Amino acid sequence: MKIAVTYQQETGEVFQHFGRTEAFKLYDIEDGKIKSSQVISTDGTGHEALAGFLADHGVSVVVCGGLGGGMMNALSASGIEVCSGASGNADDAVEAYLAGKLVNAGVSCSHHDHEDGSGHHGEHACEHSHGEHCRHHDKSADEEDHEDCCGHHGKGCCGHHGEEEDSDFDYEHPPIVFPGKNAGKKVKTHYQGTLNDGTAFDSSYDRNEPLEFIAGVGMMIPGFDKAVVDMNVGDVVNIHLAPEDAYGERDPEAVFTLEKSQLPGSEDLTIGQQIYLGTGMGQSFPVTVTAVDAATITLDANHELAGQELNFKIELLSVEEA
Repeated sequence: MKIAVTYQQETGEVFQHFGRTEAFKLYDIEDGKIKSSQVISTDGTGHEALAGFLADHGVSVVVCGGLGGGMMNALSASGIEVCSGASGNADDAVEAYLAGKLVNAGVSCSHHDHEDGSGHHGEHACEHSHGEHCRHHDKSADEEDHEDCCGHHGKGCCGHHGEEEDSDFDYEHPPIVFPGKNAGKKVKTHYQGTLNDGTAFDSSYDRNEPLEFIAGVGMMIPGFDKAVVDMNVGDVVNIHLAPEDAYGERDPEAVFTLEKSQLPGSEDLTIGQQIYLGTGMGQSFPVTVTAVDAATITLDANHELAGQELNFKIELLSVEEA
């Protein structure tokens, strides 16, 4: 097994912003112990492209600080387990992971989500995973990292646009979902997203950080992808998206209540926090805490922009072969 840790070379500590890490420390693990380690540079690779970078190096587990929903989904789709929320010395973090002691804010949850065939969330049950599937992460860390567009936290815009990431999604040779002259090509865009009342919810301009993705393959929310797939370099378009072309309508069945005993560590969670629940398939999805009482906790798996009409200004900066 090979474990990768986002690495700050000057200090030897876990680097806290996944999409901006300049290096990983790779650990070869045999019989539950570290056999060897090496530091590798990302050579400028960033954001979701890091999932392919790590897969190419044979990594099966990533230990890191904060990361966004799109990055979490990309790693899961590449078959890489994620343990976020780590800090301090990188070697110590890996030792803690191997000992089953590395958990994020006390939450380590494997969420078995049985779908009813329509894509709705059915029965929900959590069990403690003894540190093997650490998928909790604090929303505040994600807000600083800005790895995704369109509200950052997961399902959609910069991640695969299904309800949960498809583990068979091929990031090297993705199938074309939306045909067009840019389909299957790597594009770079600037964008600003606003609600109908003019409220800005995300902007790559503000971050001075263009968004790169493969057009037409479902890495973006549908309306965004459909617009970019036929643009010319230099074009600036303004689009209005109904919910079905953005994050979908709100699904009342995606709001569920658990006994706190089913989710170890949930006694420390507060309303508004976001955590990741792992599925029995090794995938994960973000949920937001919406209510807490003495015995139960209510979680909402809807995207925060579900049910909203969205407006985007999109500027196509470049197109190149993927």
